[in-house]
Amino acid sequence: MKLNELRPPKGARKKRKRVGRGEGSGHGGTSTKGHKGLKARSGGSHSPGFEGGQMPLQRRLPKRGFKNPFRKEWTVVNLGDLTAFPDGAVVDVESLQSSGLVKKVVFGVKILGDGEISRPLTVRAHAFSLSAKKKIEAAGGKAEVI
Repeated sequence: MKLNELRPPKGARKKRKRVGRGEGSGHGGTSTKGHKGLKARSGGSHSPGFEGGQMPLQRRLPKRGFKNPFRKEWTVVNLGDLTAFPDGAVVDVESLQSSGLVKKVVFGVKILGDGEISRPLTVRAHAFSLSAKKKIEAAGGKAEVI
C-alpha cells in the first residue's frame, strides 16, 4: 500500500447539500424548508419545551416542596478519614484540601463522628458534631472551631 493509493471507504465522503442555488440543483425554490411556517423563516426555530402554543408540560405540572435560599451547605468529613494524618498533626481546611479529603468548601467544613480515631490530632474546622468532639478529645486531641 502506498500513500497515493489511499482512498476513503465507500460512502464516507458525502457531498454537501447546496440549498438555494436554483431549480436545476434540485434544492432551489423553498431550499428544502417546505412552504411557510415558523421553520421556513430565517432564524425561525422554537425554544425547547415549546408545544405549539399548548400550555407546556413544565407549566402544567403542580409545583411541590420548598427550596430554602438560606440553606447552609456543609462539606462533611468523617472521623474515620482523619486516620491518614500522623500523630500530633494540625488538621485544618488547607490540609484537608491538599490531602484530597475535601474538594470544595461552600459554607464550611463539619467533622462528623463516623469512624474511630486513635491518635491525638488538633482538628480545626467550622463545626463539629458532639460525638466527633468527644472522640477527638478522648484520643487526646483538640477540636477547635474556626
